[in-house]
Amino acid sequence: MSPQQNIPEALMAARHLLEVEARAVSDLGGRINGDFEKAIRLLIGVRGHVIVTGVGKSGHIGRKVSATLASTGTPSSFLHPAEAAHGDLGMVTREDAAIVISKSGESDELWTVLPYLKFLGIPIIGLLGNTTSAMAEKCDVVLDVSVAEEGCPMNLAPTASTTAALAMGDALAVALLKAKGFQVDDFKFLHPGGALGRRLSLTIQEVMHSGENMPIVNKSDDLKTSIMCMTRQRLGAVCVVAPDGSLLGIFTDGDLRRALERNVDLASVKIGEVATINPKSVTPDSLVSRAVNIMEQYNIMVLPVVDENKKLVGVVHMHDLLKSGIGR
Repeated sequence: MSPQQNIPEALMAARHLLEVEARAVSDLGGRINGDFEKAIRLLIGVRGHVIVTGVGKSGHIGRKVSATLASTGTPSSFLHPAEAAHGDLGMVTREDAAIVISKSGESDELWTVLPYLKFLGIPIIGLLGNTTSAMAEKCDVVLDVSVAEEGCPMNLAPTASTTAALAMGDALAVALLKAKGFQVDDFKFLHPGGALGRRLSLTIQEVMHSGENMPIVNKSDDLKTSIMCMTRQRLGAVCVVAPDGSLLGIFTDGDLRRALERNVDLASVKIGEVATINPKSVTPDSLVSRAVNIMEQYNIMVLPVVDENKKLVGVVHMHDLLKSGIGR
C-alpha cells in the first residue's frame, strides 16, 4: 500500500493522539494535591537555582521546564546527565533544588547525577512516570506524571508521557509565579526583546497622533467641516471636544454610514448630534497591548487618548499599533 493510500488512517491516528494527550493532561488535575503543595513549598524556599535534569525526550522537556521557570521569576538551569559527569555538576550548589524528569524512573544516566544531589542535601522533586521506581525513593517529593497510554499507535514513542511531564512542569512554574507575587513589571524586566517585550513595554504615548495631527472638531461644527477634517487627517475619525478640550465623543466612518441609514439631514446636522458620546479611551501611559485588547473587544479602529482630566491629548489608530511591531 502506498503512503498516499495510508493518509486516511494517518489522519485517524493524529486525531487519536490528540485525544490521548488531552486525557493525559486532564488526568493531572487530580494530582494537584498535597505532594504538589509540598513541592511548591520546597521550591519557594530555594535561595539558588532550580536545576532541572532528564535524558532523551525527558531532557528536551526538562529544558523547556527550566526555561519557563526562569522566565517567570524562578532562576533555573538545565543539567544534561551525560555532561554532568564531565564537569557540569559544578553548576549545582547546596542552595539549589533539583527537578528530575523520567518516564521509567530507571534511566541509567540519571543515576550519575542523583548521588551527587543527595550528597549536597538539596531537595529533589521527581516528575516520574513510575512512582514506585528506585528513583522515586531517592526523591523528596514525587509528582505522578504517568499516563494510561502513549499516543503512538505502537504505544512506544513518548508522546502523551512527555506532554504530561511538560504540563506538570508548567503547573509548577505558574504556581510559583502566583505564590511569589510575580507581576507584569517583573515579566517585562525579564522579556525586554522581541514582540513580547514590545507588548509589555511600549506605551500609547510612543505611537499616538498628537498636537496638529489630531483630528479635532467642536460639537457645534457642521458635518461638512467634520468630514473635511476627517479626510485631511486620514484616520477615519474625528474627536469631538468641549471648549476646555475635554473629550465629548468621536465620529467615525461607521457613524457616517449609520447617519445616512437614518436619513439624517446632513446639511443641517451638527456633529455633536451624530457622534458617539463617551467613547472608549486610554491614557498616554497605557500599554499598547491594552489598547489592542480594547479595540478588538469593541471592534473599533480609532481610540482617543485622554489625560487624567479627560482632556484629549492624542489619537491612536489600529494601524499604528500594528506598525509598532507588537504583532510580529
